[in-house]
Amino acid sequence: MKSTSVIAIFDVGKTNKKLFLFDEQYRIVHEEITQFPEVKDEDGDPCEDVEQLSQWIRNSLNKLLADKDFNVKAINFSAYGASFVHLDKNGKVISPLYNYLKPYSEDLKKKFYDTYGGELDFCKTTASPALGSLNSGMVLFRLKYEKSDLFKSIRYSLHLPQYLSFLITGKMYSDITSIGCHTNLWDFTQHKYHSWLVKEGVDEKLAPIFPSDKVMEVSLSEEFFSVGAGLHDSSSALIPYLKKFQDPFILISTGTWCISLNPFNQNPLTAEELKKDCLCYLSYEGKPVKASRLFAGNEHETQIKRLAAHFNTDLDYYKTVQYDSQIIATLKKKKLDLPECSSYEVAYHQLMLDIITLQKKSTDLVLTDTSVKQIFVDGGFSKNIIYMNLLSQEYSSIKVFAASAAQATALGAAMAIHNHWNSGSLPENVIELKEYGSQQT
Repeated sequence: MKSTSVIAIFDVGKTNKKLFLFDEQYRIVHEEITQFPEVKDEDGDPCEDVEQLSQWIRNSLNKLLADKDFNVKAINFSAYGASFVHLDKNGKVISPLYNYLKPYSEDLKKKFYDTYGGELDFCKTTASPALGSLNSGMVLFRLKYEKSDLFKSIRYSLHLPQYLSFLITGKMYSDITSIGCHTNLWDFTQHKYHSWLVKEGVDEKLAPIFPSDKVMEVSLSEEFFSVGAGLHDSSSALIPYLKKFQDPFILISTGTWCISLNPFNQNPLTAEELKKDCLCYLSYEGKPVKASRLFAGNEHETQIKRLAAHFNTDLDYYKTVQYDSQIIATLKKKKLDLPECSSYEVAYHQLMLDIITLQKKSTDLVLTDTSVKQIFVDGGFSKNIIYMNLLSQEYSSIKVFAASAAQATALGAAMAIHNHWNSGSLPENVIELKEYGSQQT
């Protein structure tokens, strides 16, 4: 039997570690998923088990290369950002993979921002709200002043996606999508690293930048493979949309957080936008992507528990509720609190109205002064007909679509290096769309 030509994508999230094989039509032909328990760093804080993760990557690849059903042409990686793996001159991991939620000293944080122009101006320049350890550059600053021996021993600090690539290629590189995800490393006004890196000697700890759409040719098991340098997951998930749509659009990626991403908004972050939790990413092409965040998925989960308890229903009862324009018309005239709602259906419509009110404020932050023609919603809320109908009413002059791309993060990592492994053209049907609006309710 002839083997199937594929690209292998390792997609590493905080919880789930996944391996996907895509064929040349970008269909998933094989997938694996695993989870690892966290370990503790030297301070007792939970962190990723980098040793077990590394072993899983190596073992999975060896097993894959021995499988005669697949002909692996290329390999790439997507992973969560804001996390450095620190390597010595021999390429050995010399510290824990510190969790981006690790507490950060307020005194050290104050010292940093006081030294480099004040928090507000610095955050505007780097398009990064002050987030402590979630700004990965701040981790290197902390190591310099709190663990100087470790800092001196670091040859290169690689963001997690690039470390995964290093495991296969043996080559140490940085990547623009990881550098550009709220790291405090990138000066968005100058389109280069921020000057503080040189002053603190941090620039010497960062490997050369490798293009997101290029590959390294690597010999494994007496065969050559094209291997990418890896991508930050949020930027990777945007790639299928950037590849398919030329007209300006916003992608609202919904889950626990609802993140509105506008790759066509080049305006610098304002102080007001920063206060409202806006930031910028860098796309795989190195272009700024303005983003706003809303904790709407978490709020929805909290409130449906309240509704289920109040009306004595199953937790998933909301999935049976159909969109009712008459209920919406009534609620728009008078907002109701839960005790005033005559039924679960009325209460759930009120909840979704409240969420959409907040969603519009959040999305408007990245929509202003841009010629966006389309809004795509992916993730959990794309399947919620009440959310989608209400959103389309709020943006009646813009086409609003529920979008679905199977495993968009992994798919983006595969598409980023398309020309290096796939002789065909990008297929048209990788994203499924359903339009909502006056005719599509």
